[in-house]
Amino acid sequence: MASTLMPPGIEKNPQLLQWLFFNATDPITLHSGKVELGQGVEIALQQIACDALGIDPDQLQFEGGNTLFGPDEGQTAGSQSIDQGGSAVRMACLFARDLFMAQAVKELAVAAEHIALARGVFSSTLTQHTCSYWSLADRVNLAQAIKTSNTNPPRRWVGQSVQRPDFMHKLSRTGFIHDVVLSGMLHARMIRGPVGESTIDFVDSQAISELPGISHVVHSRDFLAVIGPDEASLVGSLKKVRSLVKFSLPHPLPIVADIEELMLGLAGESKTVHEHGTIKAPIMAYQARFSRPYIAHASIGPSCALAHFVDGRMSVWSHTQGVFPLRADLAKALCLDLDAVQVFHMHGAGCYGHNGADDVAFDAAFISFQLGFPIRVQWMREDEMTASPLGAPSLVDIQAGVDSAGRISQWHLSVWSHSHLNRPGGGAGVNLLGAWQVEGGPEKPVPADLPLPAGGGHRNAIALYDFAHQQVDYCFIPNAPFRTSALRSLGSFVNLFAIESFMDEMAEKLEVDALDFRLKHLSDPRAVAVLEQLAAVSDWRQQGEPDGLHGMGLGFGRYKNSAGYCAVAALIRVDQNVTVEKVWAVVDVGLVVNPDGLINQIEGGIVQSLSWTLKEQVKWDQDGITSRTWEAYPIIPFSEIPAIEVHVMDRPDCPSLGSGEVAAGPVPAAVANALYRAIGIRARHLPLTIERVTQLVWDAQ
Repeated sequence: MASTLMPPGIEKNPQLLQWLFFNATDPITLHSGKVELGQGVEIALQQIACDALGIDPDQLQFEGGNTLFGPDEGQTAGSQSIDQGGSAVRMACLFARDLFMAQAVKELAVAAEHIALARGVFSSTLTQHTCSYWSLADRVNLAQAIKTSNTNPPRRWVGQSVQRPDFMHKLSRTGFIHDVVLSGMLHARMIRGPVGESTIDFVDSQAISELPGISHVVHSRDFLAVIGPDEASLVGSLKKVRSLVKFSLPHPLPIVADIEELMLGLAGESKTVHEHGTIKAPIMAYQARFSRPYIAHASIGPSCALAHFVDGRMSVWSHTQGVFPLRADLAKALCLDLDAVQVFHMHGAGCYGHNGADDVAFDAAFISFQLGFPIRVQWMREDEMTASPLGAPSLVDIQAGVDSAGRISQWHLSVWSHSHLNRPGGGAGVNLLGAWQVEGGPEKPVPADLPLPAGGGHRNAIALYDFAHQQVDYCFIPNAPFRTSALRSLGSFVNLFAIESFMDEMAEKLEVDALDFRLKHLSDPRAVAVLEQLAAVSDWRQQGEPDGLHGMGLGFGRYKNSAGYCAVAALIRVDQNVTVEKVWAVVDVGLVVNPDGLINQIEGGIVQSLSWTLKEQVKWDQDGITSRTWEAYPIIPFSEIPAIEVHVMDRPDCPSLGSGEVAAGPVPAAVANALYRAIGIRARHLPLTIERVTQLVWDAQ
């Protein structure tokens, strides 16, 4: 049984040499299985390591996501990079510090309590001699299991807004995987149909190979790629290439009016996944349904990967969330020994979830496997919108009743959704689009979902509030019209939207202030604190009467009911559009490692959630996905980003909690509740486009 004191990363990677490397001259190297995806984790982990080792950031270099040297920490996902990844880094570095301190005691002939450590140098007032990590590097054995340390050095770097080291590289056009050039590299583009899993009925490979810019064509059943030495020439021929290929859909697509009709029309199995308390007969009962559509990742930078197969060994450069899971699936798909495949993480476009990074890595690897050249594959915009896994749609039904004291006595939430977890490395199968398409490739695995307590489609479906009775049912629908997988916050986004919208509805029917109604049902002091702080910073209790134009609403949640707390208030204006004018957020994520990084995370989460709330939805017809361009799939533009005010409740004596996804769920509820405050219309189905809101107004008349 695993020790409760041992971080999962250390349990899986117990050797110190898997985490740290020292030599006589260079900066200390910190290896981590967590990778930089734009969330600022790289500098935060370095700050933790610097405090534990007694060094400064300029004396440390970070290497995240390297299957050749680093630890296997699975995926960088689930808002676990600091609470789990950071704990592992700290434990490894403290143990290393103890080992070097023991050697310094021998070198200096001074007891440990009389030795100071600063900038990696061990010194004492009892001797003129000093030693350092670098001078002792060849005398300390790192090939040993990490043990718990009793050392607790003071914090110097944790809690400081240290600048991220990747900014200058990214601003100088050298920081992204898209900028990498391998010697002798060829460029490749994928040719896929109107959905990622389309099948090829006909292709004129000979005619394609004769087009300008194309030196090679790789075609294997439903996998088709064109390759050439000049990227611009290659891209210039793509329109003609597509005219020489005919596709079919893998199955007919359902044409339905809305997500509710779609979800209720698909076969699934419903189970009660949570129930507690005793049912008490309510004096009043309420019911409502909420939904969200399919959502695309829609990163502004498209997916990209490089690969080189030479001398029986495959090297892949990828912006994947998990280098080890990707490596495992690549090895299985290409029928190579695991040791013959190495994956190296590189920075890509901002990523929260399972986007096209893993699929494009297979594309590059398979093409290089066939041709033997270094290959760079970059997806086009339509690939990104049609071939990447999508965020799954969900339908949420809530039925609740209140007792004579105005408290919720019965709460029953049901949610319908597809899989939110079809990543590589998840089981015996292979979760790579291209691998399913090549001749003789593996079958697509049967979709599954994450069980509670983390949950997939039912993440955050259990309300944090104190209800006399609460029941949650989950209807998992395995067969989806489109491929779905992890997208930032998984089911938490829609479940918190539904819960927090419904709490507002009940408060309004009971003629109780929405904030007071929430506080009445909360016993968690940290939850109460973030809501009360939100009320103070947003002047919640000083709101005037509705003017038919403006409204303020709030939303609250604790991500996964175990990570960070976040309360959000939104001020909106409704005229020809639904405009969010200002957003306030109060967060409690325990000990804050990098305040500026945390604020960036919350701001980014708010912006992305606003985009989902107001604009984003995948559209299709009988021929395939139609939302393939920015015009057909708009995201929130810079001109519509509101003023955002983030307040952090730092708790330095509490463990760090996950923060990357805490804002996603509270935001849509805050906006929808503000909409009701402004114009008296309840909007329960996302996105809240002006067309949908206008229709709701007409329906209410």
